[in-house]
Amino acid sequence: MRAPKLQAGDEIRVISPSRSMSITAPYQRVLAQERLEALGFKVTFGKHVLETDDFASSSIASRIEDLHDAFLDPNVKGILTTIGGFNCNQLLNYIDYDMIANNPKRLCGYSDITALNNAILAKTGLISYSGPHFSTLGMLHGNEYTIEYFEKLMMQEGELNIAPPSHWSDDQWYRDQENRIFVPNEGPYVINEGEASGTIIGGNQCTFNLLHGTAYMPSLAGTILFVEDDSIVSPVDFDRDLQSILHQPGFDQVKGLVIGRFQRDSEMTRSLLTQIIHSKRELAGIPVVADVEFGHTTPRITIPIGGQASIKAFDGQVKLTISE
Repeated sequence: MRAPKLQAGDEIRVISPSRSMSITAPYQRVLAQERLEALGFKVTFGKHVLETDDFASSSIASRIEDLHDAFLDPNVKGILTTIGGFNCNQLLNYIDYDMIANNPKRLCGYSDITALNNAILAKTGLISYSGPHFSTLGMLHGNEYTIEYFEKLMMQEGELNIAPPSHWSDDQWYRDQENRIFVPNEGPYVINEGEASGTIIGGNQCTFNLLHGTAYMPSLAGTILFVEDDSIVSPVDFDRDLQSILHQPGFDQVKGLVIGRFQRDSEMTRSLLTQIIHSKRELAGIPVVADVEFGHTTPRITIPIGGQASIKAFDGQVKLTISE
């Protein structure tokens, strides 16, 4: 199931199903709203979006109320999450999935929102989106590629061929918007050659793994698995988290693996990642590519969780196409 494409004049609701918007700087919120308004959208906010507790989040009841209100409001066409965090999976038992299925909207966020993306897919079949948070749009410089791919996937029809940006960054932009470090981009690389197409699932790997063994884990059959992790995940952690996915029922029906760019503090290298992938016989027969622009570095593409992906990985070249 796919919600209608967004268009100028549509209302986008901002909610905080993980951490509170109160942790973001007020000027960043203003800039993010201006960016969305420049695309023609009307921006509104959930009742509890700024509410906060000892965990920089808010109560389950408050977060569920804002989520349900956003899906039930007939004026709202898109939903953006404020930011990621650590506790979005607390919501899964309390969500009215029938209501979501009957009121499809375009929900977008990444990182901890992976739990929500994949649970909605598993329970309703509705495509949602791993892409920028509302807070992401408060980045002053280097955000053009992120906004371009958000606009293409959310507002335009047709397949989307992913071309890498010229530069990427892994700095703490939210602390200093002017003194940024941008690195020339070599683009994605091939670890296992091959060609495949299938349904997109995944997102942030350690969050995705929280769904294992639950009713919120989507089927692996006929899928292209997208995974990424942030700086707190070491190569050893990534290895064992990936191995956990390989142990899931149906992994033998996964068609391909797409890995997002790692943050520098993870200390993952191309050599280490290649060693990890080649150590796993479950991956030997499928294409595996890495350093695709999604995850915790910037800029990033927007990915339809439940949409379609096609990979061609030969002679060191990666062609990646996504669609709804």
